[in-house]
Amino acid sequence: MSSETAMSNGTAKRELEAIAYLRSDFPCKFGVPRQSGLVSQLQGRIVFTEKFRQAEALRGLEDFSHLWLIWDFSANKKQTSDNWQSTVRPPRLGGNKSMGVFATRSPFRPNGLGLSCVKIERIQWESKDGPVIHVLGADLMDGTPIYDIKPYIAYADCITDARCGFVDKIEKKRIEVRDENNLLQAMKPEKAAALIEVLEQDPRPSYQDDPERIYGLPFAGFDVRFKVKDDRAFIIEINPL
Repeated sequence: MSSETAMSNGTAKRELEAIAYLRSDFPCKFGVPRQSGLVSQLQGRIVFTEKFRQAEALRGLEDFSHLWLIWDFSANKKQTSDNWQSTVRPPRLGGNKSMGVFATRSPFRPNGLGLSCVKIERIQWESKDGPVIHVLGADLMDGTPIYDIKPYIAYADCITDARCGFVDKIEKKRIEVRDENNLLQAMKPEKAAALIEVLEQDPRPSYQDDPERIYGLPFAGFDVRFKVKDDRAFIIEINPL
């Protein structure tokens, strides 16, 4: 039986089941880094569902430094094979130029699957939630379902001479973050450091450039207010949620 036949009669069809959920400091999508690893101090926890909460399933993982996560863009409207977008407008191209969806990492995809590489900070073997993997650099909002994890293997996964299409032509820069009223003191130092990195990435849509507009960013239990002018992000308020 061909793979096409198997899929057409349903024998190869299988529903994906979440094995874990990512717990992070982002309760909503705004502010989440556009790629994994861009905010190196961003903390997250991989908490397994009860069925997969088994320490032996992680045996040997402590010897690896990084993981691949396969996950679900759960906050997006689901597409179907009869109703999907073949082109998207990447934010980094200003939101006004279309590219093929398969030539981008747009979250709006036929199957809504995401792929991220994160650093293992530590594995907490004993907790009320079973073994928990503490990670750094995840670009996932809180509560994101994870379908699978795989160890990063440098000799196979690192391609030093890879070409990256239009991405290679985009200027990679960070903006300066100003906290002139020392508002970051309200947060734990590690959370404040991560927030600075998040703002340095300029979370605004690239087509928005109103220097007087104030943006709200929920992060780590705080409502952060900021505005951006002349490539500088100015923190206006930080209040507990």
